[in-house]
Amino acid sequence: MDSVTESAENGVASSGGDAVPRPDLETVLLGSVDDARAAIVEFSGEDTVGEYLGAGFDDPTAATHRFLADMPGYRGWQWAVVVAACPGADHATISEVVLVPGPTALLAPKWVPWNERVKPGDLRPGDLLAPSADDPRLVPGFMSSGDPEVDEVAAEVGFGRRQVLGPWGRADAAQRWHDGDYGPGSAMARSTRRVCRDCGFYLPVSGSLGLMFGVCANEMSADGHVVDAEYGCGAHSDTPQPPGSGTPLFDPYDDGVLDLTEPAD
Repeated sequence: MDSVTESAENGVASSGGDAVPRPDLETVLLGSVDDARAAIVEFSGEDTVGEYLGAGFDDPTAATHRFLADMPGYRGWQWAVVVAACPGADHATISEVVLVPGPTALLAPKWVPWNERVKPGDLRPGDLLAPSADDPRLVPGFMSSGDPEVDEVAAEVGFGRRQVLGPWGRADAAQRWHDGDYGPGSAMARSTRRVCRDCGFYLPVSGSLGLMFGVCANEMSADGHVVDAEYGCGAHSDTPQPPGSGTPLFDPYDDGVLDLTEPAD
């Protein structure tokens, strides 16, 4: 084996003179900052590159250099330049230049499928919102019979409508109402011992849901809302009057405690 071949295998280069040690792979990769910046400038322009943020290793033969991106609309984003080199190389090669979000970057909200974007409370006058074709809450109803007496009874139980609320739909609604703002677990209900089922403003709903729910008719409370029978508030019909309230025109008001004087001329 000649001296040149032996020197190359030992990581040194020789041109007939003294042997020059080759830089190790880590030094080559970390030392390619200027090459990484030049790649960004060539890709996007001189005025788009900010300060150098450091480098990290992706594997033993590749590293990523990061620079702050200086671009309108990309505050907090970073340039990431991937460089690579094989063992024994004296310089790195640019593999990729990409723009990536940094920890403070402003990002778009997580994408939500269109059929999941509409939420309770979004419906406005004029909007159309059709149920899905396989909505589990709805079950087929029955067509009108043509007999007025039969149809009058059928209307009470939901017959005559193409679809009606099925057992699953009723249970789902009941659980949602029970757990909601007008259920027994709400802050308002926990602040009082009185419950809606004993209140004069409570109007029970018809059907099986009437065992648990009604509508509040007190405009000073949950007026018009479906409330759980175990819900309660401070405006219960049995709430006593505070002491000392009322008008002083009647007993125990005593006219004798007043001093009457003639009006001055």
